[in-house]
Amino acid sequence: MALGFTLVLAALAVTAVVALVHRHAAGRFAPLAAPPPAQLAVRDQPAAGARRLTAADIGAPLGGSATLVQFSTVFCAPCRGARTLLRSVAERRGGVTYVDVDAESHLDLVRELGILRTPTILVLDASGVVVTRASGLPDRAEVAALLDRTIAADAERDLEHPSVS
Repeated sequence: MALGFTLVLAALAVTAVVALVHRHAAGRFAPLAAPPPAQLAVRDQPAAGARRLTAADIGAPLGGSATLVQFSTVFCAPCRGARTLLRSVAERRGGVTYVDVDAESHLDLVRELGILRTPTILVLDASGVVVTRASGLPDRAEVAALLDRTIAADAERDLEHPSVS
């Protein structure tokens, strides 16, 4: 009887630790592997290994400065909160577009991008290159800071490598 009680307590302790780690990581944007300096993206030429999404991929035009792409499903409760937050952030920033992609209708893209849960949010630069991603409900301040960095990096690349018009 005491052994069974000890096993139940141990299982509860492990479950609590796993839940705390998961809760801490949910909604955090993870930096993508940075390419070596020689492979940094130039406008219209993504860095080696970087994934570029097009308007055809996501079913909507890209933003002039950045795009917030949310992959969601109909029955995803956190998706509603993420949708409200991301739409609000995009509306307050010129040149930033918010796009909600139904994961169930875009299974090929979901598989290609390795999306395992919803909501998954991708931040794209002006040319559609995926800069970073997060799963879960993100933090408004973190989204705003990521957009600032993405837009600034894009502007810096434009100064270093102006596109031919």
